[in-house]
Amino acid sequence: MKYISGLLSTVIVVSGGILSLPQLAANAVTLGNGAIAFAQPPRLVSASTPYNDTSVSDTTYYFTLQVPATAGEPLQQVTFKQIQGTEDIDLNQNNTFAFEGTRDRQGSKLALKAVKSNDKQQTLVVNFDSPIPPGKTVTIGLRSYRNPFADGVYLIGVTAFPSGGQTVGQFIGIGRLQFYKDTYTES
Repeated sequence: MKYISGLLSTVIVVSGGILSLPQLAANAVTLGNGAIAFAQPPRLVSASTPYNDTSVSDTTYYFTLQVPATAGEPLQQVTFKQIQGTEDIDLNQNNTFAFEGTRDRQGSKLALKAVKSNDKQQTLVVNFDSPIPPGKTVTIGLRSYRNPFADGVYLIGVTAFPSGGQTVGQFIGIGRLQFYKDTYTES
């Protein structure tokens, strides 16, 4: 009986020691050509707008991303590309902004290094001044000059890039925005 209780005590002590070991951070993935990728890419948590009527002027589209603690590298750049919609959404790159947290729980404002757009490819590239460390949630606000005139579903593909000289972007999801025609008519 002493043997069994001694063995049980040893198992409990060893198990407790293993459970109390610090979690090891994931390392970034280095590809054969030397490019760096996330060990676990960020995740697109949500895409939304407070005004989903067509033709509303000066609106904001919020994209919330979560950088997992196991990402291995901080988030440096995010690319947005419209992949579906009746008309092209015209974004105002000069009024793009970002902050820690979500649309409903805004935290510290984040400085952006550069925001570039390519109207022909319907893309907008956002570079953070300081990379977003693993374990953080960030929201990027894309300002549009106006919502589309045409109602319907508009899809925006989102790609994330880690920090570093030579990196590989990883597609992290599709933001879905739905716009509705105002059917209000006066009598």
